[in-house]
This record gives sequence, C-alpha cells and structure tokens, in this order.
Amino acid sequence: MAQIEERVNETEKPVKNAWQMKAMDANRYATKKTIAQGMLDIALLTANASQLKYILQVGEQHQFYKLMLILISLSIVLQLLVGILFVAIGSLNINKQQDQNAAIILNDIILVVIFVISVVNVIISGFGIEYSSQPLRLIDQHAKTP
Repeated sequence: MAQIEERVNETEKPVKNAWQMKAMDANRYATKKTIAQGMLDIALLTANASQLKYILQVGEQHQFYKLMLILISLSIVLQLLVGILFVAIGSLNINKQQDQNAAIILNDIILVVIFVISVVNVIISGFGIEYSSQPLRLIDQHAKTP
C-alpha cells in the first residue's frame, strides 16, 4: 500500500511541474509577442516620421497639407501611446490572476488604438504622400514662379 501511495505522489509531481512549465511558457510567449508588436510599431513610427518630414519640406504646396499634417501627427501620437501601453503590458506577469485581468483590458485597448492607427494610415496613403528623391526642388520651383 505504501508503494502505491509513493507512485501516486511521484506521478503528481511531474504533472505539477509540467503545468508550471506551461504557465511559464505562456508568460514568455506573451513577452515575445509584445516585443514583436513593439518592433512593428517602431517601423510604422519611422515611416510616419519620414512622411512628416516630407510634408513639412513640401509645405503648403501639397494639396492636403493641413490634413496630412494633422493625420500624420495623430498617427505618431497614437503610436507613442501604444508604445507606453506595450511597456505597461510587458511588465505584467500573466501567471497572476490580477495581472491576467489587467493584461486582457490593456490588450483590448491596444487593439482598438492599433485599429485606429491603421485607419489613419490608410487615409494618409489615400491622400497621396508622394516621395521624391529631391523634394526641396518643389520649394525652389514654387519660389521662382511669379
């Protein structure tokens, strides 16, 4: 009888360890996912910074200057907000129930903000940021015409 109890106890320990291992893997996965999303956010932020530079160089010659300036600025501000939320969610331990609830709420907020950023960037693309190898020529030509 004592041998049976020992075997039962032996089989319980690996199951508990396997469960703990899965919990740690989920936390590690969530952290890696957050880092990957952050990297994509940095790529979009870089693209928007380039678009902002272009629109500022061209100036009011651009047909939709004010609209583009507002949309690009809005996109950058929202991306900074998402970056801050990524830092907050990255610090959570999803093995704790309280942190799981906070992570779910933050994930939902991030999802909505990223959707808004995507829509804003589609609108930016629709209004045509045209990249030129020499955008300053446009300003020079505009200054020379009477």
